[in-house]
Amino acid sequence: MSLEAARQAYDARAWPDARRAYAAADPAGARDLEQWGLAAFLTGELAEAAAVRERAHRAHLAEGDLHGASRVAFWLGLTANFRGDQGQARGWWGLMRSVQGDRFEASVWRGYEQLTATMAHLHSGHAAEALELATGLAGIAEEHDDTDLRVFSGLAHGQALLASGELARGLAELDATMVRATATGVTPQAVGIVYCAIVANCKACLDVERSVEWTRVLDEWCAAQPGLVPFQGACIVHRSEVHQLRGDWARAIAEVDGLIAHPGPNQNTIGEAHYVRAELHRLRGEYDAAESAYRAALAHGKDPQPGLALMRLAQGRTDSALLSLRRALEEPGAPQLRTRLWPALLEVALAAGDLTCASEASARLDEAAASAPDAAFLRAAAAAARGRLALHRGAPQEALGALRAALGGFRATGSPWDTARCRVAIADACDALGDHETARLERDAARATFTSLGAQPELDRLDKVTPTERHGLTGREAEVLRLVASGATNRGIADQLVLSEKTVARHLANIFAKIDVTNRAAATAWAHQHGLA
Repeated sequence: MSLEAARQAYDARAWPDARRAYAAADPAGARDLEQWGLAAFLTGELAEAAAVRERAHRAHLAEGDLHGASRVAFWLGLTANFRGDQGQARGWWGLMRSVQGDRFEASVWRGYEQLTATMAHLHSGHAAEALELATGLAGIAEEHDDTDLRVFSGLAHGQALLASGELARGLAELDATMVRATATGVTPQAVGIVYCAIVANCKACLDVERSVEWTRVLDEWCAAQPGLVPFQGACIVHRSEVHQLRGDWARAIAEVDGLIAHPGPNQNTIGEAHYVRAELHRLRGEYDAAESAYRAALAHGKDPQPGLALMRLAQGRTDSALLSLRRALEEPGAPQLRTRLWPALLEVALAAGDLTCASEASARLDEAAASAPDAAFLRAAAAAARGRLALHRGAPQEALGALRAALGGFRATGSPWDTARCRVAIADACDALGDHETARLERDAARATFTSLGAQPELDRLDKVTPTERHGLTGREAEVLRLVASGATNRGIADQLVLSEKTVARHLANIFAKIDVTNRAAATAWAHQHGLA
């Protein structure tokens, strides 16, 4: 294949064709080698990409193109950094500087070096230092009219603002950066990095709406480039999380299972995939499978919190859950990444009876929500936390106001699981105020959602908390009786409640014994008399 065919495929972003054509032609020129290296990277041939880019670096030097040599050195360093090879990253970034000699301070590469320092400060939790460095990056990018540095500077500055607690400004900066990343001339590798980082930051800040929107954009960007490999893993994980949020749990787990089974070069996202898988198992009460998946996530470098702590809470190991979350919150790192831990800490602290800790978690969520007024899910999470805390403090009327606000937020963002959980808390508040009928209606609505999702732990909790003193039935038995009264057959009840017919028959036998009837007609009449139909 000719070099011209390789160049045409590259310009068309037909990455597999470009990579094959370049490999067949085996060029010697720096420009072609650099393009071959990028095509190899984007098709997942990472070892080939590194080798070819090293050749490109040497070719640029031989041709006297110091700018090109520094550019290739930057990408080799960044790729090594993401791979976890910090020594190689520092070595290549050192070459990025050294080949410029006395020209370095006046070159754009001073900006790229400042970018790497900014990111290092962010990852080590030094928000003030990161913000100071990031603030000057845009000027360097504009001075040299460098499109890649322009989008990287927006990403760094937005993340630094988030880390400094300025969520509204930080998220707005990331929005603008996401738009700029589609501009002509931005390197595809830079676009992929920026897209993935922005989605991850929105998700960590509990800004679900932005996360969903930018996940769609990332998905479309990946789909428009057949053969694109390195960013597909992150795209699959983010897409799976959107399915989980929307209540399509079967599709969510199918997405990550496919990635785990065939990871290819997407190894850096496998920990995230195992974590998503663990969360789905936890939500369905499949704790053995969740335990294995959390361990796999940890083995691949993903901290299994807060999910593992919430599972320990469900298993009755409250002290362990509390210690794990406190440990995670005290670790160094970008502060905005801890936002997702606060709702879990509140839930665990309330279960442990530690209202001081729960109050701190609620206050932190309020602070985050106040700084990001357009993040509806975050506001709902903060309102739900206030409501649950007020309920535990014996202030059900105060709790209802916050919980109703949370309910509206969760419904608006399309999260059925969070909506149903909020309904259960509202029912608890209504019971505390003596409004048992509204409490029953809220629990019925929650139960229907949990049943459709397959959220067995939540159904089990409903069975435990539903008042039984008026009729002597468990929550599940009351649910079966309501369906009997509606005319449903045993098979129909089994289908609706995702039970076996044998289990339904056992529930019916218990119901008949408890309410002292012998047939379905009498049970239906009893249900109507006692407000269960």
